[in-house]
Amino acid sequence: MDNVNDLKRDPLVMWQHRWCIPMAFIVGFGLPALLGYWWNGSAGALGAFLLAGVLRVFAVQHSTFFINSVCHTVGNQPYSSRCSARDSAIMALFTFGEGYHNYHHEFQHDYRNGVKKSNFDPTKWTIWTLEKLGLVSDLRRVPDEKILLAEMNEARRRAELKLQQPETISIVLGKQMHEALEQLSSRLATNYETLEKAMAEQVKVSRHHLDDWRKETREFADFLTDLERRLPAIA
Repeated sequence: MDNVNDLKRDPLVMWQHRWCIPMAFIVGFGLPALLGYWWNGSAGALGAFLLAGVLRVFAVQHSTFFINSVCHTVGNQPYSSRCSARDSAIMALFTFGEGYHNYHHEFQHDYRNGVKKSNFDPTKWTIWTLEKLGLVSDLRRVPDEKILLAEMNEARRRAELKLQQPETISIVLGKQMHEALEQLSSRLATNYETLEKAMAEQVKVSRHHLDDWRKETREFADFLTDLERRLPAIA
């Protein structure tokens, strides 16, 4: 509570804070039961209480809890593997975008979770819409360059793990595959150093270059994923 002094000064927020539990029971369980009774008497009240009340809460709570269980077990780690958080497109469907948990852990202050255009993130779209309507402001966004550097860094880390065991790759997949890995890794390192230097010197990088580097990085990440699948012993 010592970190939310602005909220403590807001009477509406504090009123909700005091009464949130009674409101949750009344709206979440009492109101469905009342509507069910109005529709079909006692049987309707019981059915609405169990389905629109208990079952709904069960489903919503478990979807929420899955973020800190399933999303630390199943999915991809495109931005960082320093913790177990993962991006799961499937969980994003059940949690309105919160399934992109690896991004959230790496960039916690960004209002977005599914930062890619293809990511399903209705929460992000809603907040963006509210900003355009003037209802919210000062949304925090991580620069594209910083996001791309994180993706590059994680891909480099994965590549270095593979390159530490060149004999295994050469024996199982052939010398050509090992050489391809070295070439791709070297190109990624060059792109990373160029972008890192540009950011340090505050040089604006063109959208075209960022898109090209992002595409190369993700193609390389897919290549590494395929390599890990074919070489489970060194993944």
